[in-house]
Amino acid sequence: MKKIFIVLLFPVYIFCIGQSVELKSVTDSSQTFKGEIAGAPFTMQLNFTGIADCSLYQYFVDGWYYYDKYQKKIPLTGMYNYGKLSLYNFGNRQQQNAEVLKKQITSPQKVEKVNEIAQTLSPKEYIIFDKITEKENSIAGTFNLDNKKTHPARLFTSNSMIYRYNNYLILPNNKKINTFDFINRHGGNQLVSYASGANGNRILLYFEHSSNFNACGRCGASEGEKGYRLLYFTKDWNYKNYEEFLTESCLENIYETTETESKDKKTIQFKVGKATSSPAYIFTVNIKNATIVKSK
Repeated sequence: MKKIFIVLLFPVYIFCIGQSVELKSVTDSSQTFKGEIAGAPFTMQLNFTGIADCSLYQYFVDGWYYYDKYQKKIPLTGMYNYGKLSLYNFGNRQQQNAEVLKKQITSPQKVEKVNEIAQTLSPKEYIIFDKITEKENSIAGTFNLDNKKTHPARLFTSNSMIYRYNNYLILPNNKKINTFDFINRHGGNQLVSYASGANGNRILLYFEHSSNFNACGRCGASEGEKGYRLLYFTKDWNYKNYEEFLTESCLENIYETTETESKDKKTIQFKVGKATSSPAYIFTVNIKNATIVKSK
């Protein structure tokens, strides 16, 4: 799995005696999946190879799969499209036809027709995963051999994204969580401080990330979303919930927020104007104690 590690330099304030918290940013451009085809276990690795137009929800992938019993790699090429995977093997013309396919996919409209276009290149095999079943934590699909035999296929995951912005929080008691799984998929978090209290533990994060993975969509080319998040944990560092406080947002139409830092630099007050879905308000960030107090 290809990963890009990013170390963000941000002053971290600690108010937890004998405990340590870290945040590691890791960008994945490759994923390995487990699944089954007609009941036979298989392993598949896919690599991100570039967006089709202007959306990080639609991109090209290359890779391979093998049946676990034989472990002979069979090359694949295709598309990730808002959770749907369309994957093709062109036999002894794999490389040539993969390039032809990519050259013909030049717009979101062409992405929707990827299977129609791929069929003109006579694939030897193709697999399409498009039915997400979150309760079963799996994605169902079909496997086709020589356009003759069709078999059921399944991935043992409910998330088929290849390109991922992970923010791992390394917690005490050998625990680790990923904001990708419980906040959103945009990443962009920075650790500010963490502290303990009578009701448990808290982590204060600052974030900056895009508003939309689709650069051609609403707010896709904007300055993005910025603000603070306060995460709450039990005394044993089990995650409970989080609160979010925006200082700038294209999606919520929040701009021109005023910021006032205290003389001792321990607190910052933000005055946020009326947003799309909320009235104007004030919130104060206590950096040292990892708290945020909101007022009208």
